[in-house]
Amino acid sequence: MSTNEQRRFALVAGEASGDLLAGLLLDGLEARWPALQTVGIGGPRMLAHGFQSWWPQEKLAVRGYIEVLRHYAEIAGIRRQLKARLLRERPELFIGVDAPDFNLDLEAGLRSEGIKTVHFVCPSIWAWRADRIDKIRAAADHVLCIFPFEPELLEKQGVAASYVGHPIANVIPMTPDRAASRAALGLDPEAQVVALLPGSRRSEIRYLAARFFAAAALMQKAKPKLQFIAPILPGLRAEVESLLQAAGMAGRVKLLDGQSHAALAACDVTLIASGTATLEAALFKRPMVIAYNMNGLSWRLMQRKQLQPWVGLPNILCREFVVPELLQEAASPKALAQATLEWLDAPAKTQALQQRFSALHVQLQRDTPTLCADAIQKVLEG
Repeated sequence: MSTNEQRRFALVAGEASGDLLAGLLLDGLEARWPALQTVGIGGPRMLAHGFQSWWPQEKLAVRGYIEVLRHYAEIAGIRRQLKARLLRERPELFIGVDAPDFNLDLEAGLRSEGIKTVHFVCPSIWAWRADRIDKIRAAADHVLCIFPFEPELLEKQGVAASYVGHPIANVIPMTPDRAASRAALGLDPEAQVVALLPGSRRSEIRYLAARFFAAAALMQKAKPKLQFIAPILPGLRAEVESLLQAAGMAGRVKLLDGQSHAALAACDVTLIASGTATLEAALFKRPMVIAYNMNGLSWRLMQRKQLQPWVGLPNILCREFVVPELLQEAASPKALAQATLEWLDAPAKTQALQQRFSALHVQLQRDTPTLCADAIQKVLEG
């Protein structure tokens, strides 16, 4: 089949970070196959490519064991209906973008019925879920890996895989323009700025935002001239404003509609929820304090599966605690404030961290869209 003939792929991206990855993936796929049609479940970046989303992406953006159980019937129903429709319409390829709890079972079901499958972003078998390797082997014809150490791990377990670089590394400039970002956001060019990123999911906002805003109140007492910014998804704004009011910080934190990259470029330090955003902060060369808090039972279950001492991606990739992690009850407002303020008073330590993050940035830079398209073309031809 030539690159000009029409192909039809299905994709599922389960949350904001997956939508960003899928949008970049579609850049490469559409360059290879200009007439490509794509369908499934996705967000705004995918929709901008003409993607047809059969369900709202927000339906899948649920985290933690207990929270997933509460929404299980609806999510399982969506997956069942999606699988049935895909088996009727039979796209040439299914690509699951992250969201392994949803996508791996779906991929396995489709693959067993003869539809080729690719999983984009290796599930973190090296962090929490070594038990997932058998599921990955059954689910995916090929895994597209965004970290350089992952293909070897997968291939030892009989799973075909390619390192494609991390797409975000090509989006974020090697030297971010702090002054331009501050001007665009209306911030004082000379002020010390703290970016608060409590997460993109409603459950993360519930567990982390109040702690972050209480920490911000403590930081402002210690340094009255500090400025605070918080990128928030528009649908969560009312909830966040209520939490700011409760913390006595209403009007003292500049809320941004999304714009997390602008916030990271503009800030001096970020207090940030563990997840993909921590890698973005590292690529913006910003010091950070990583925090996480979740349902207590979910936390205990996850701890049992932890295979290494780090949770935050910058620490995992650097193989040491280059930035602090304050998890669960350790993520008290006082501890969060103290750890964040320490970065503002340690310029030499910050400079050393920036050099470390610059080296990491180089390591993750690849022509990801083209490498993804190359790997996918081999799967289609195989």
